[in-house]
Amino acid sequence: MRHVVVCVALLTACSSGTGSVSISTWGENYIEQKIPSTTFADGWELKYSKFLIAIGHIHIADDGEVGGEFLGTKLFDMTQPGKKSIVSFSHLPAKTWPLFRYDIVIATADTELGVATNADKTIMTSGGYSIYVEGAATRGSVTKTFKWGFATQTRFNSCKGQVGGKETAGAVVTTGGADTIELTIHGDHLYYDDLQAPQAKVRFENMALADTDNDNVITLAELVSVKLVDIPPDRGAYGVGSSNGINDLGAFVTGLSRTIGHFRGEGECVSEKL
Repeated sequence: MRHVVVCVALLTACSSGTGSVSISTWGENYIEQKIPSTTFADGWELKYSKFLIAIGHIHIADDGEVGGEFLGTKLFDMTQPGKKSIVSFSHLPAKTWPLFRYDIVIATADTELGVATNADKTIMTSGGYSIYVEGAATRGSVTKTFKWGFATQTRFNSCKGQVGGKETAGAVVTTGGADTIELTIHGDHLYYDDLQAPQAKVRFENMALADTDNDNVITLAELVSVKLVDIPPDRGAYGVGSSNGINDLGAFVTGLSRTIGHFRGEGECVSEKL
């Protein structure tokens, strides 16, 4: 099935005073290379071998006027180097389009391959995943591997980011210009010790200790067996904020999977469950 890219503004504004918006995604060095031990509060180092994500349903608007929409989804392996193109919109009226949103959703048969393989798509569709990660964490002579798939579906709405040193909502279209927007995926967020606090620390020790059968493979089932109330305070706060029903480390990491989407690097969006 061929997904539809709609540049709605083209229907009403084909005259001069238009520009374009190009949207890409990137996983930064933390996903493409490694998360160094200096980032972790407990000295671990982590390297991803696979980081699959299905992104789409991009919407650019200004109040009641829609500038452009990408109605489909694309699959990316964020470990592959470089920024990855998602979609471009042309002939948008030159102005600020402050309403921008995108979704991370479960991959389906209709999901297009971005920078990913058919085998990657099979992993996602057979597992019913929106996000799938494989990797290894090391500290000293100890290495723990993991393969985790998440079925969370999240809308990242009201996105804001830095444009010319100023926090700006949405897309900025100038006459004859091209706004380039990066949907940035933060691979370190899966190891935060708080779902909402900005001072959250990056930790892996509690995940490593969840490997109670000592096979050096950490499963989501093992994380579920770790109750948050049993984690000593000196090994992390593990605050859940206003979230309900998150009582174990597996549910906590699943909750963190809803926080990985950003906008123009460090820019923020309002995340909503779908």
